[in-house]
Amino acid sequence: MIDHETAPRLRVAGLAKTYNTKRGAVPVIADLTFDVAAGEIVCIVGPSGIGKTTLLKCLTGLQSTTSGIASIDGKAIDGPPEEMALVFQEYTRSLMPWLTVEKNVRLPLKHLHLPAAEREERISSALVAVGLIGAETKYPWQLSGGMQQRVAIARAIAYRPEVLVMDEPFASVDAQTRFELEDLCLRVRAQFGMTIVIVTHDIDEAVYLSDRVVVLGERPARVTEIIDVNFGGARDQLTTRARPEFAELRTTIFELIRKAG
Repeated sequence: MIDHETAPRLRVAGLAKTYNTKRGAVPVIADLTFDVAAGEIVCIVGPSGIGKTTLLKCLTGLQSTTSGIASIDGKAIDGPPEEMALVFQEYTRSLMPWLTVEKNVRLPLKHLHLPAAEREERISSALVAVGLIGAETKYPWQLSGGMQQRVAIARAIAYRPEVLVMDEPFASVDAQTRFELEDLCLRVRAQFGMTIVIVTHDIDEAVYLSDRVVVLGERPARVTEIIDVNFGGARDQLTTRARPEFAELRTTIFELIRKAG
């Protein structure tokens, strides 16, 4: 059960972003406000070009905001937070091709100064969680796209962030692999208690994974609506997607995005 009464893990309040170009100021995001509770999965959807990636960069401290604030556990985000990890869509760019699977997962732990036993436990449990036991000595280029994305997720898990942010994480894999990775995401939340924020174009994916869906619209972007998804924690690709409520939510969100587009 997600507790929305306590202080949120992630808070976005009045966030706006304007780019200054040779042609003048270009507002991309205007006055976004929403919260993400601890242990919640929230998907952010909206029409193409609405500013989802810009929002993600502001949430992760990769870009500054023009006004408003994003905070994690009450602390303003003014650079990449130590409590947060990011999984990119382009896993081929985020993995080091000259490092093995195990060394890719080990990489972000180097600056944490962990005891050796804890470091090895984190690496091992992350590889088990994503189903990569036996692939430790392989290189990313020897793996399928889905397996490479599992490496990227394992690396984020090993870091043990409070908030895991994912940018279109399953867009570059086939449909079957996408379903497997969606279920992996749910298992990661259940096993490690992480708060997860996902930017996605896939409405079905948003409904399947989310506790709530934040729909962006208008230009510059605003929150059009926040949709509750009351399917509980245990979900199944066949039975959950077959529920009448699933189709109703998908239609509602699609209509909101189409109007915004």
